[in-house]
Amino acid sequence: MNIQQLEYIVAVDNCRHFVKASEKCFVTQATLSMMIKKLEDELGIKIFDRTRQPVVPTDIGKKIIAQSKIILHESSRLAEIVKEAQGELSGELRIGIIPTLAPYLLPLFMNSFLNKYPMVRLRISELTTDDIIQQLEKHTLDAGLLSTPLGLPSITEQTLFYEPFVVYAASGEKILKKKYVLANDIDVNRLCLLEEGHCLRAQAFNLCELRDKEGELRQLDFATGSIETLKKIVETNEGITILPMLAVKDMTTKQKNNIRYFKAPAPVREIGLVTYRYFVKERLISILKEEILDHIPEEMKSRTKKNIINVRES
Repeated sequence: MNIQQLEYIVAVDNCRHFVKASEKCFVTQATLSMMIKKLEDELGIKIFDRTRQPVVPTDIGKKIIAQSKIILHESSRLAEIVKEAQGELSGELRIGIIPTLAPYLLPLFMNSFLNKYPMVRLRISELTTDDIIQQLEKHTLDAGLLSTPLGLPSITEQTLFYEPFVVYAASGEKILKKKYVLANDIDVNRLCLLEEGHCLRAQAFNLCELRDKEGELRQLDFATGSIETLKKIVETNEGITILPMLAVKDMTTKQKNNIRYFKAPAPVREIGLVTYRYFVKERLISILKEEILDHIPEEMKSRTKKNIINVRES
């Protein structure tokens, strides 16, 4: 048994096809098939059911593949240990980030990070929370930036900051007459939200207690995954929406006049840095966290229970 054989069976499991897996591993199909067959003979089991298309792992094969992923991940840690001991910060860091956070958080720290660590390559993908979790478990991502807590045993979470929510309303909306607002002040029939699948939508639902009122909401038929589009819909068609605080930073003075803050205790979302439990690249993850915290407004870094309500995704 060797590392290469484990890489091959993981590749076949991901591709569910021997030819595609061999192409991914840059070997011939004959070589890949032979190496997997040798491993099966050595273990005395069948890892894959080759009579089915696409190829699927057997019940025992699933356990072998799961353990192989752990072994491969742990073996890759050896090179990281050496690099860290030598003080070398280099390599690739694959990050997934939710779309309601990406356009506002990334510009704060990305250029500074790249300038400080020129030997580190960042690969950043905008993904939903579910996609980030799946890719972390498949080891195609190293870390995720999203709304926490997740409460998943396979995922390690590090809280970064607490981002308050604000109300953004079109000129003429009654809610703008108030200096500070409560969730009860929001007219649910004037509310525009993101489409299904976004954690920000679920958090807004929980904040405004909308679960039992969804069918009554006039604007919910509009589907968008973009906060910027949502802002424009509110501005042009009137209405109200709920935004995370970082989305306010680049607004014009006119737009900021249409922002209203919640009365204390302010509702917030917790933003965290998440990794798979058998994660590697610890030093790179650590400097990523440090760089983000260096560029986040100080008031978002620490909140007491008296000052905030953490609005979770249900």
